[in-house]
Amino acid sequence: MRSRLAAAWDADVMWSFRHSPVAVGSFAILVICLAAAFLAPLIAPYDPFDLKTLNLGDALSPPRWLAGGHTTFLLGTDDQGRDLLSAIMYGARISLEVGLGSVLLALVLGVSLGLVAGYAGGRLDAFIMRVADVQLSFPAILIALLIDGVARALLPRDSHSSAVLPVLILAIGLSNWVQYARTVRGSTMVEKGKEYVQAARVIGRSPLQIMAQHLLPNVLGPVLVIGTINIASAILTEAALSFLGVGMPVTEPSLGTLIRIGNDFLFSGEWWITIFPGAALVVMVLSINLLGDWLRDALNPKLR
Repeated sequence: MRSRLAAAWDADVMWSFRHSPVAVGSFAILVICLAAAFLAPLIAPYDPFDLKTLNLGDALSPPRWLAGGHTTFLLGTDDQGRDLLSAIMYGARISLEVGLGSVLLALVLGVSLGLVAGYAGGRLDAFIMRVADVQLSFPAILIALLIDGVARALLPRDSHSSAVLPVLILAIGLSNWVQYARTVRGSTMVEKGKEYVQAARVIGRSPLQIMAQHLLPNVLGPVLVIGTINIASAILTEAALSFLGVGMPVTEPSLGTLIRIGNDFLFSGEWWITIFPGAALVVMVLSINLLGDWLRDALNPKLR
């Protein structure tokens, strides 16, 4: 067991990680963000989703270090009297859930279609790629808005509030599968002509077994890099949708919803409602992007 851990620690990727201050710093910041988000029910000072604990008399209180600030609210409160620090921690959890869920959906869909298109070729390949080309002609946020609107129209009105999170994951995931499919298709077209795939055909392996057991492990490298970077993109897309008013409701705000709420009070002097959630969003997305850039360089054999 120790020898395996030592071998993993001495691997090229880990060596690159240990010798990259940007990667180490980004990873440390991301770990703090993840811990604050997913441990929010345990470590947050308040539960901002519990309407019974809200007091409108505490609304729009400034941060504790400013004149008029309450000692119990470190970063102040929003227009509903919610503790902003707690709201940011819970909101970051929602943003991360949407980002991770939508990237996982896009990855599974895109990798599956890319494998089928690259291995089968012919008309099926042409059809999948033409659908991908059509989708690429529209901005991802526009497709997400369209899918979100269609889903809300099909769902019963009384289930809208409970279905917001899965609808957001579905909308963002279906708008981002194309780059996975195109990347995997290109890699599959290169790999399917190699000897190990031909040997698998000779011994009677089915196309599904060849794609799942032989081709898939050899085309996942670029996909992991794209997925890491796309988590940040999905979080920003969710924030944009929530800022436009079609994302998470004000009763369960994500970081985008908090920024939208604070934008209404920005010019009246309550700047903290927008600035602090915005800063949390920037820090989280930046740390993910920097880690994705490091991973792309670390997995590129030409840069070693």
